[in-house]
Amino acid sequence: MAKNNTAAAHAVHEGERSHSEIMFIMSALMISMLLAALDQSIVATALPKIASDLNGLTKLSWVATSYLITSAITTPIYGKLGDLYGRKRIFQASIVIFLVASALCGLSQTMNQLVFFRALQGIGAGGLMSLVLAIIGDIIPPRQRGRYQGYFGAVFGISSVAGPVLGGLFANSNHILGVAGWRWIFYINIPLGFVALSLVAARLHLHEPEKKENHIDYAGAGLLTLSVVSLILVTVWGGIDFAWKSWEIIGLAVSAIVFGAAFIWREKRSPEPIIPLSLFKNDIFTVSTLLSFFTGIAMFAAILYIPLYQQIVRGDSPTKSGFMMLPMVAGMFLASMTSGKLITKFGRYRIFPIIGTTLLIIGMWLFSHVDITTNIWILSSWMFIIGLGLGQLFQVPTLAVQNAVDRSKMGTATSTVAFSRSIGSALGGAIFGTILITRLGQHLKEVLPANAASHVTSGLSGGFSQLAHLPATVRYDVLVSYVRSFHDMFLIGIPFVVIALIIALRLRETPLRESNHRPVVE
Repeated sequence: MAKNNTAAAHAVHEGERSHSEIMFIMSALMISMLLAALDQSIVATALPKIASDLNGLTKLSWVATSYLITSAITTPIYGKLGDLYGRKRIFQASIVIFLVASALCGLSQTMNQLVFFRALQGIGAGGLMSLVLAIIGDIIPPRQRGRYQGYFGAVFGISSVAGPVLGGLFANSNHILGVAGWRWIFYINIPLGFVALSLVAARLHLHEPEKKENHIDYAGAGLLTLSVVSLILVTVWGGIDFAWKSWEIIGLAVSAIVFGAAFIWREKRSPEPIIPLSLFKNDIFTVSTLLSFFTGIAMFAAILYIPLYQQIVRGDSPTKSGFMMLPMVAGMFLASMTSGKLITKFGRYRIFPIIGTTLLIIGMWLFSHVDITTNIWILSSWMFIIGLGLGQLFQVPTLAVQNAVDRSKMGTATSTVAFSRSIGSALGGAIFGTILITRLGQHLKEVLPANAASHVTSGLSGGFSQLAHLPATVRYDVLVSYVRSFHDMFLIGIPFVVIALIIALRLRETPLRESNHRPVVE
């Protein structure tokens, strides 16, 4: 009886939070989300400088890959831990891990150290990304949640653009306060993280799960880890370090499938599965998870490769290309905030991913017509359209799932949706990168003699800056080949968004709950 009274008191307290109190907590959550999202992109533009200082050019890609792998793996594990032991303490632990790892990254003296500490940083980031969304589900009823989740779509959009810009600025600064500029990419996390940690400790009060004997499915976690690592290594190494038909890539692909199947077998038998397969009996959960996966694939066609077009074809610096992405950020911010408020006002959410995927299809079709001399204002308008589309796709899958599952499984369900988007993003980056490189080789053969095409391709592998050293006529033909490759990439990307649209049309809408008690759909 006492437990029931305590739980009821917690529920009342959560329902009585004022807008100012929620925004106070939200500020800590947004800082945490910003830290994790920013560190996915801020390192990219500084990698050449980092590798030069640490004499580790051959291990350059692992600085990003190690973070990607560990953050993806730990996302569903954090969701399960939060459901079992309480989200506040697990969230605080993930912030501490992230901050300690950030300090160690900044202090790294060798490339091996940096790669290891980036992997540790990813372990912390996995908790930041998944638990933030689950905590929103704890403190805000579904009917009001859209109003606040719009902020997080904007945060993710801003981080996608601000990361390359800040990374370039820090890398271009030889020393800041007597420390190499690139080290501040990691040190900047520390004061922000301490602010978030302090706000969480002081103001975030959540209902604790009932004390019971809990068992973590370590075998399931291990199988999931092996499957995800194998899959991500296929996407990172395939077509670059190893040929797609090489035994290394085929072996990793088989490993991903075998361990993935073993993980599913294990989850069916575990008393406390990392991802309960029973969740997939809920059609809203299944549709939302698939929608997040295909959205993640399509999203990276825009976020990764539009700046690449600007840098290669237009000759812009990484910093300038980041600033030129601001129209996309503006579109994402406007769409996230507007859709969130409309969801809160009318209690309807299904229409927004439908509109979002439609706008994304239009935007990608427009970018399949870019040219060497496309006007910057035209590019900006196209980026704004893509931003409007993406801004309506981030929050709805999470909101729909949180509204449809039991509260005891909300952390697990939320983190599974986030995990699905992370895997989709990793695959999207690899898929579109492979398309771009493959089509480039083909188009170079069309405009240049065979021997010249082979020579140019091998020369450019050392860096796009070598374009400037080519004869003017050859350089123009190479740029034309790049433009045609971007055309192909965006056109091939459209079917992925069409699939996302078809999935969005299958999303069943249920009334958004006014409280955080029982879900509408079991």
